Amino acid sequence: MSLTLDANTGSLPAAAPPATPLVWRALGRIGNSRWTVPLVLLLAWEAGSRLGLIPARVLAAPSAVAGTFWSLLVSGELVSNLLVSLARVAIGLGIGVAVGTVLAVVSGLFRRGETLVDPLMQMLRTLPFLALVPLFIVWFGIGEVPKVALIALGAAFPTYLTLFSGIRAIEAKLVEAGRSFGLSRLELITNVVLPGAAPSFLVGLRYALGHAWLSLVVAEQINASAGLGYLINNARDFMRTDIIVVCLGVYAVLGLGTDFLVRLLERRLLAWRPTFLER
Repeated sequence: MSLTLDANTGSLPAAAPPATPLVWRALGRIGNSRWTVPLVLLLAWEAGSRLGLIPARVLAAPSAVAGTFWSLLVSGELVSNLLVSLARVAIGLGIGVAVGTVLAVVSGLFRRGETLVDPLMQMLRTLPFLALVPLFIVWFGIGEVPKVALIALGAAFPTYLTLFSGIRAIEAKLVEAGRSFGLSRLELITNVVLPGAAPSFLVGLRYALGHAWLSLVVAEQINASAGLGYLINNARDFMRTDIIVVCLGVYAVLGLGTDFLVRLLERRLLAWRPTFLER
């Protein structure tokens, strides 16, 4: 073996760093992935179930959960109950967001409206949510009405609070600029105040969605004959933890999916707003 001196420095060239083996690079990428910890937990869960450390009556194995999910999907049982839950959330969320929006606009734009509406809303939002269930059953019975009312109530408060805060946070300079352009009060509200409060409204909509799904879980415990809560109640009676985990997973996916849709809507509606995030 012969060594060649560097023509410029007259010394031996610096040794090249050893190449990182492909296996180590792959392991490094896996270690830096955000899916590594969930995957490890899933494998540990499956191993614990197969070794008998986690009994099926306590928590079914992931493979059993996957099999149950597929059988519920193929039989149509999951889809039919999912549609019932989606309808409840859609109706309750629509009512709750509409009521919260109207009350926030009245309270945010008018001082007398704040005097009349805000103390009542602040008082009601501090009530324990679950404590209202017996009262709703007495008032509305055990049909669909108390379920939708609970979801609407859960969605109304975050919508009200965030939109009220957004309206009151509008800069006075913008209002003065609108007045200087000769805008009437109605034009000022529709062209300055409400567009300026739109980011707060969309944040409130995301919170309202989360509260709506949470309220659905509680609402479907009230004598439900269909819906994901009905599936969970039946599974609890027969100690079918696999069905319970499937339904909880569906709740989580629905929550993530609806939140993603609102973020897309936010990106489209607020394209005019400058952002400090680097691309």
